[in-house]
Amino acid sequence: MSDISVLTPEGLTKVSYPPEAIWEIVVNALIHRDYSISDDVQILIFQNRIEVISPGKLPGHVTVNNILDVRDSRNPKIVKALRRYKDAPNQDLGEGLNTAFDKMKEWKLQPPYFEERDNYLKVTIGHNPLATPEEAVLDYLSNHPEIRNSIARELTGIRSENQMKEVFYRLRDRGLIEPVPEKKGNASAWRKSMAVNSRS
Repeated sequence: MSDISVLTPEGLTKVSYPPEAIWEIVVNALIHRDYSISDDVQILIFQNRIEVISPGKLPGHVTVNNILDVRDSRNPKIVKALRRYKDAPNQDLGEGLNTAFDKMKEWKLQPPYFEERDNYLKVTIGHNPLATPEEAVLDYLSNHPEIRNSIARELTGIRSENQMKEVFYRLRDRGLIEPVPEKKGNASAWRKSMAVNSRS
């Protein structure tokens, strides 16, 4: 991962994630997975995210929306056995994920994203800034003369070209950015509005 770079408002930056967040999510995947399903926990590393996929959906009344508030354990015997170790790999029930979320926030990254697919739970640890898409665009334009849709999508994690256009339009309507006049079609780009530049 140390060889991977991602685009940030300051330019290309080496990818880094809070190690505590990765640790807690991987430990949770191994401890709380459904062992009745004959499959492995998978850890997939991409340029701008890490995905941890574990067999089985969330246990009991836990959902992707209440995962930080509701506690349940599919494998209490494993949890109990690990707690006997002096330096146990797992925290108290529910505490590990709180640590992961807190560390992502400390590093100014968006929180882990949970989704259930078929009979699996996927957790995405994205290298997406905590800033809003609008803030990310303006930060980028503080260090660069212009920004294109493709660069803005890479920067913000937005996948849809049209959704990214909506971000540009909102900033335009606030008088903060404007289209680069000579660039049209696929080459179109945006820059800080002349009024904003004159006040800077």
